[in-house]
Amino acid sequence: MDPNSECKDKKKSATQSMLLCCKLYISESRNREALEPIERAAKLDPETVIINKFQDRDYNRVNYTLVSYVIHDSTGCPIYSPLHQTVVAMVAAAYDAINLEQHSGAHPRLGVVDDILIHPLARASLDEASWLAKKVAADIGNRFQVPVYLYAAAHPMGKALDTIRRELGYYRPNFRGIQWAGWAQPEQVPVKPDEGPEVVSRARGVVMIGAHKWVAMYNIPIMSTDLSAARRIAQRVSARGGGLPTVQTLGLFHGEDSTEIACILLEPNQIGADRVQNHVETLASQESLDVEKGYFTDLSPEMIIERYMKLISNSS
Repeated sequence: MDPNSECKDKKKSATQSMLLCCKLYISESRNREALEPIERAAKLDPETVIINKFQDRDYNRVNYTLVSYVIHDSTGCPIYSPLHQTVVAMVAAAYDAINLEQHSGAHPRLGVVDDILIHPLARASLDEASWLAKKVAADIGNRFQVPVYLYAAAHPMGKALDTIRRELGYYRPNFRGIQWAGWAQPEQVPVKPDEGPEVVSRARGVVMIGAHKWVAMYNIPIMSTDLSAARRIAQRVSARGGGLPTVQTLGLFHGEDSTEIACILLEPNQIGADRVQNHVETLASQESLDVEKGYFTDLSPEMIIERYMKLISNSS
């Protein structure tokens, strides 16, 4: 059999079944000129597809969802994914275009590139997602001299993202008690990173990189500026506060006339958005607060796969 033909067959099979999804969270959404070079970098390799972009001006944060395939060697070990270099190129563009010291927003963050989360899709597994997360982490730590913290399946002990964030002071606003501005942490990080230096560039901050089975982000608007009430509701909804298992929450300001319960659903097929929505509405009614219908910040895995397949078939 022709080796080139065999390679093409392997790639074709991978592009249809062995897929990885990257959610890339960047601390900017108000400056269009800063986002343009990041998005150009995302399009340099046509085999990586931008599936979704979600930006929030109040949080001053953008999330890019990218998908591509992963190829294995003859022993079944992952050896290549176009996502690897695409994500690193986007990170490079972000560090060139954005200065964390000049950033502020109503959502916590610790870096220009705040979080990179890799999910397996279709027939891919967490092993492939973890492999890619660690490859990207090593490149970012070494090339850009940024402290990198691995979490979930990418971490040797499976350390949770919220645990690392608490250790680094992620959840403490440093501006007027409601916003995050500049870099307010010590330049010597209190926790040794998995990659990169232990000293922080104030312009870049640090980055979290993890691998996890599908996680859903679901935000619920509260029609009140009472942040204390929003925080009470968020705490009572969260697993940490004795609420719903596998649900993490934050109560945040969102715009001039509302707050929001920002939710991470770690097991969305078990504790889904409807259950979270109902629980928030019940608690909000006890505070005499009105609640709007929540919204996801990304597509479902099924929709992502469907959109990816459509886009690659149109480009081939």
